[in-house]
Amino acid sequence: MPELQIAAIIPARYASLRFPGKPLVMIAGTTMIERVYEQARKCSMLSRVIVATDDERIAAVVAGFGGEVAMTRNDHASGTDRLAEVAERMPELDVIVNIQGDEPLIDPMAVDSAIAPLLEPGVEMATAAWSIEAAEEVASSQVVKVVIDKMNNALYFSRRAIPYHRDGDDLSNGTYLGHLGLYVYTRQCLLRISKLAPTPLELAERLEQLRALENGIKIRVVKFKSRALAVDIPEDVEKIELALKV
Repeated sequence: MPELQIAAIIPARYASLRFPGKPLVMIAGTTMIERVYEQARKCSMLSRVIVATDDERIAAVVAGFGGEVAMTRNDHASGTDRLAEVAERMPELDVIVNIQGDEPLIDPMAVDSAIAPLLEPGVEMATAAWSIEAAEEVASSQVVKVVIDKMNNALYFSRRAIPYHRDGDDLSNGTYLGHLGLYVYTRQCLLRISKLAPTPLELAERLEQLRALENGIKIRVVKFKSRALAVDIPEDVEKIELALKV
């Protein structure tokens, strides 16, 4: 049996509403996109790492540090659609990992562990979650929660606190899981999702992964102990630089 071709694709766009030019922000002397790229290259299960962008400035920086770039259209509504355009052009790929371009401290071993379920028969999509330990994160709509079954497949994702504890919130038993924006798909699964119309639950929660669940696609969830710091706003850069010094 030939070895699976597994590629990480990092969607990177310049026109972020909250942080324009975010992929090119300097973090301790290195652009964020290069830091994410280099962390991805440390993953033992990846055959390739590709940056998918519609911006020539980002493409030039990636080419400058020797990275692989795939230019895409500029009208994509989501990073998933951007990945699907690249996947459409690369039939040699078997498995695709969607690595967010704003996590310069992403753990390569965590990415490898999220890829592992795709080596099992019948698994076509996987993602990751971490145990929430702070009550304010349970309550925050910015922290997406996921509930899973005994086979570690996702039952539902929500911006609300799920599961609902009738007798009061309980953070001691790990039932609150925060969803990490790391996705692994078979190429065919990714292309299928990209061609599906938005679904009612997806539109209600503004969570794209619900489109897969509503269409009967099972999502295996890998649990991590913690999550990597991400850069959402300019003020987050200092947090990353401090973490690099530890």
